[in-house]
Amino acid sequence: MVSSEIKNFGILGYPVGHSLSPHMYRAAFDASGFPNYNYIPLPVQSGKLFMAVEGLKGLGFRGANVTIPHKTMVVHFLDAIDSDAMVIGAVNTIINDGGILTGYNTDVSGFLASLAEANFLPEGCNAVILGAGGAARAILWGLCKKRAEFITIGARNPQKAQKLANDFLPYGQVEGVDWSSDEFKEMLQTADILINTTPLGMFPEVDDMPPIDLNLLPEGVLVYDIIYNPAETKLLKTARELGYPTLNGVSMLLLQAKEAYRLFTGQIPNMGIMARTLEEILAEK
Repeated sequence: MVSSEIKNFGILGYPVGHSLSPHMYRAAFDASGFPNYNYIPLPVQSGKLFMAVEGLKGLGFRGANVTIPHKTMVVHFLDAIDSDAMVIGAVNTIINDGGILTGYNTDVSGFLASLAEANFLPEGCNAVILGAGGAARAILWGLCKKRAEFITIGARNPQKAQKLANDFLPYGQVEGVDWSSDEFKEMLQTADILINTTPLGMFPEVDDMPPIDLNLLPEGVLVYDIIYNPAETKLLKTARELGYPTLNGVSMLLLQAKEAYRLFTGQIPNMGIMARTLEEILAEK
């Protein structure tokens, strides 16, 4: 059944022209019989974020996604925050219900769903996270929710890593360390999963990777890079050649979008359409 109702959605970020979300959501809307659902890139500079959020109400937008650099700051301009987004301290999806804007974070559900697809159970695991930036927060919360045994955050800046760890100490055993330290190398030797949340290796800097020795990992450790462009980063290529199972960021991207789409429409999107659209776009890059 085709709906003739017009609804607007968008993505707030700066810059935002590179975002793959408009292509994925438009394809999913069309496949679900929503040809009049619009998804619009909304480039918003940091100083204009409050006005942009208020504009979602004034223009009657049904919802919006939020990307860099606004995920944290946008929390202050919303009427309500979902419990996951509250703990993470960041919002990537906004729903407008009659002028009441509620913020959600679907990154955590996307991350956990991607682990489930890879048949990895985080309960009781020793996890090592690379990077202490904003992208690590949803990963951390997902691991804490699923009762990981111990989580090590390795970063270039150990103070930043420990500060992030402190935020999640109420929810699990978390420690932040310098990723060049002997302590970090010891943690690699007991890891069950290694997750890269840094941008090292992202297009176009495809020859970069975090400065760690993958040979220290035990046999069978899942090496997960949340980067999705390129599909195989230098980190994942190196891990694969050493015999470790690997996972890239495509599944997390799609599965967090699946949850956001559900919040937008109350329906589950055609994931085949979204996946093919994403694959086609990445093949062109």
